[in-house]
Amino acid sequence: MTIILNGEPREITGGTSVHDLLEELELVDRPVAVERNRSIVSRSRFEETLLEEGDRVEVVSFVPGG
Repeated sequence: MTIILNGEPREITGGTSVHDLLEELELVDRPVAVERNRSIVSRSRFEETLLEEGDRVEVVSFVPGG
């Protein structure tokens, strides 16, 4: 199925959770914010939040520095 990830189409497997997507992106252990269809997904819900066809997902990672 296709989702829109940070403005670009991306093919994922059905049943993929936000956590699964972050693993695929190698961001699972990094500080990130995730928005799904304009709603913030709390970190505590990453594993239970399943992505669906056409979802718009924004992933923002935080980079320390000054």
